[in-house]
Amino acid sequence: MSGATVLAVGAVSAFGTGEAAFAVDRAGQAARVAIEVDELFAQRGFAHPVAARVTATLVPADDRATALLAFALEQCQSRLDEVRPNWRQCRVGLAIGTSSGAMLTAEKLFAARACGEPITERLARGATYFAPLEAATAAMSVTFSPRVLLLGACASSTLALGLALRWLTLGRCDIAFAGGFDAISEFVASGFEALRATTATRPRPFRLQRDGMALGEGAGVVALELAGARAPSLDFPLLVGFAATTDAVHLTAPDRTGDGLARAANRALSDARLAPSSMGIVSAHATATPFNDAAEAQAMRTVFGDAGPYVVHPFKAQIGHTLGAAGVLESLALLDALRQGIAPAAAGEGAMDPACAVPLLGVSRPAPPAPALKLSSAFGGANAALVFAPRADAAAPTPARLVYLHAVQTNQGALDAREFAERFGERHPNLPRLDRLARLALAAVDRLAAAIGADALVGGGLILGHTLATLEQNDLFDARRRERGPRSVEPRRFPATSPNAAAGECAIAFRLTGPTFAVGGSLHGGLEALAVARDLVAAGDAETMLVVAADLSGPVSMALLEAAGAPPIAEGACAALLTASPTLGSARSTRTGVELHREVPRALEADSDWIWSGPAGHAELATYLRRLST
Repeated sequence: MSGATVLAVGAVSAFGTGEAAFAVDRAGQAARVAIEVDELFAQRGFAHPVAARVTATLVPADDRATALLAFALEQCQSRLDEVRPNWRQCRVGLAIGTSSGAMLTAEKLFAARACGEPITERLARGATYFAPLEAATAAMSVTFSPRVLLLGACASSTLALGLALRWLTLGRCDIAFAGGFDAISEFVASGFEALRATTATRPRPFRLQRDGMALGEGAGVVALELAGARAPSLDFPLLVGFAATTDAVHLTAPDRTGDGLARAANRALSDARLAPSSMGIVSAHATATPFNDAAEAQAMRTVFGDAGPYVVHPFKAQIGHTLGAAGVLESLALLDALRQGIAPAAAGEGAMDPACAVPLLGVSRPAPPAPALKLSSAFGGANAALVFAPRADAAAPTPARLVYLHAVQTNQGALDAREFAERFGERHPNLPRLDRLARLALAAVDRLAAAIGADALVGGGLILGHTLATLEQNDLFDARRRERGPRSVEPRRFPATSPNAAAGECAIAFRLTGPTFAVGGSLHGGLEALAVARDLVAAGDAETMLVVAADLSGPVSMALLEAAGAPPIAEGACAALLTASPTLGSARSTRTGVELHREVPRALEADSDWIWSGPAGHAELATYLRRLST
């Protein structure tokens, strides 16, 4: 077993800053709760005006999400300066996750367009999903490579930690910053309330009277290095295992069997070479919604049996659902419990649901050190799991497997309604629900499947790269909120506002059960997706991975790009297949792949001129891959 050690931490939540942001309660104490009635939400007319906002003084920034991320990054960087003064001379990677990006600024952009007000360059550049990452890293004087913004909804920062572990073991970088962020916004709050996923009081995970989650906000960043590279700088346990899977069942509801999450947990345990019975604590996703808690409990029964020797920690019930920051803040709480020798208490009241019979503690109690498991799930059916252990063997970087490109297909538009029904009527349960971005991605994957055989895709994963993600759908959803208030939004439009949605729809249609999520840290999200998919195949997380770049061209994106001084982006999509095998097909028809280069040119750089420059989008990915193929 090898893994990564935590060198430094930066964090902020409704509990406070630094270690206070994720500290668990000491032995004999009940779980503290920072969730309360939110005055702003009450004034705006929300039916369930409860949340957990950060009250700490933040780094000044135009956008609150930027301020949260900048605070965590600065804190982590300052600590790293103390323990590794020469760290900037190393190769440094950056994997950051978010669910809503700069949504607060995007709300202003949508409102300005609706009122016919001019859109300034500052507003345009500040309204993208990647704007907080660009702004928060601008003052760090560090060239991050690789650099990825993970848009895996509520599993984003769990995926970010896992990807950082892979980079270290593959030798992509020497030190990796990883984590996530999100701020509370009316846009997101109205969407979750419309889906009936929010509580009217406080969350009660795994209990009979549970009625939903409460939103929180925050950010967390850790600096990681391979275990044994030097003496550890903090006494946190090590990150030793990771896995990602996809349900491929429904866009917003979990697979009620818990199969996808159980597969992620078992694969992460296998990656760590640890048995389920060795786990001391499970940090649960625990949204306190009826179906999600039941599915997660079923997944835990699949992994541990009916009498697993573990304690479950539902940290969202204390600091709220912090979306893109949830995975990292919950992991840090788990690590704090392990290093303090504490089995942490669970917040929530009422009788346990017999269908969710997981072990929860009323008060924290002493516990011997033991490995632990972190679970996350998200829109799009994405699942991720991490394993932490008190110790690990020193390890050199693992040789990367060779990765091969087998086929590339593009399309400049989605199939018309008749063609779409013919192609996907039996493969997707709800065609009328599909939005334009999902239809573009599905059409590109369908063309690829027609060329190589759909069976070659089954069981694999997919990384979706964007330029401007879902801003067009976001504006459509937000219009009703602006005009009529938060209780008037359309529930059917909210799922498509997740940048991970189109990836999840492809997973359903093509039975993709491997790692499936979106990325987009610049206008060059297609190349970013290629680099991430390549690394997941190289590390053994999947035998086959689809790479999809999809772009919408509409009034919001055109106005934003023009105001930002960036080139226009054509509508369309590109799909490609990567595998660990140089050949693909049957004995009668065999396709030989092209070996991918170790690096994707400039795909993951942090320079602002590059972030906003052209060419970009799906056309850029198609051009690069076809040049490579020939």
